[in-house]
Amino acid sequence: MIFFFWIRESFKIIGRAKLSFILSLISTSISVILIISSIVTFQVSNELKTKITRNMTINVFLKDSVTNLQVNSIKAMLGEKKSVQKVSYIDKQTAAEIFIKQTGEDFRKILDYNPLPASFTLFIADDFLVNDSLNQLIAELKQIQEIDEVVYQQEFISEIIRIMDSLKKYLLIATTVLILISLYVVYSTVKLIISSKYDELETMKLVGAKLSTIKLPIIFNGLLTGLFAGVVAMGFFYVISKYVGGLLGAEKYFDVNNILYLVIALITGPLLNLLVSITALRKISLKI
Repeated sequence: MIFFFWIRESFKIIGRAKLSFILSLISTSISVILIISSIVTFQVSNELKTKITRNMTINVFLKDSVTNLQVNSIKAMLGEKKSVQKVSYIDKQTAAEIFIKQTGEDFRKILDYNPLPASFTLFIADDFLVNDSLNQLIAELKQIQEIDEVVYQQEFISEIIRIMDSLKKYLLIATTVLILISLYVVYSTVKLIISSKYDELETMKLVGAKLSTIKLPIIFNGLLTGLFAGVVAMGFFYVISKYVGGLLGAEKYFDVNNILYLVIALITGPLLNLLVSITALRKISLKI
């Protein structure tokens, strides 16, 4: 029976302080949305970074004077390196066919020889996708006499990875600041509710009410508000997944059927409000 009394009182608080409830609901909803958005952004960023690094290659162009025996020897040597995950060889004839297919221009109509060199494409192992390891590998490749040129877009790739890492850092900072602001609004709302119920709380003290009878309805009010905020957040992501996610090609990241987002939304909101409510109520005692 006492549990239902707390629930009933919680809904009464909502009815008495509609504006405060709405402000608290909006603030908590924003907090939950920001938390889930940060998780989505980190997932997208990490997946993009993985795709970039896994497709990272080093192109090794051979001299025209290289023999088939030397090509096989170099290929075997490259295949033994731990930093090289896969080696792909492109001979001069294949290089010419690729060039003609990509550009639509047949240089053979003008030139009586094939100017394109044979080459190796090296796919780098994940554990060696760091500048020091790559620089060491490139230096070793340049020491091989049969190799004419080593091409690797190191600065471009490194800059992309640096930008993504910076983006995640600034997003985390911005999200933290906005969540703290939202929590402050919720805290202020709880304090406002306490102030509006001051006379009632004093009366309850005089008639010998327990401290739990005074505090728990307000705490349950915070839990209900947090639960409603979780539902609002999931509604927001439903709209995103249905109308925006498809346009951006990121619908899988905003899928409301994702159990992780559902758990976060329905736990984070009540948990945030619970902590804020307990903090706001800590000074209330039975002293008259």
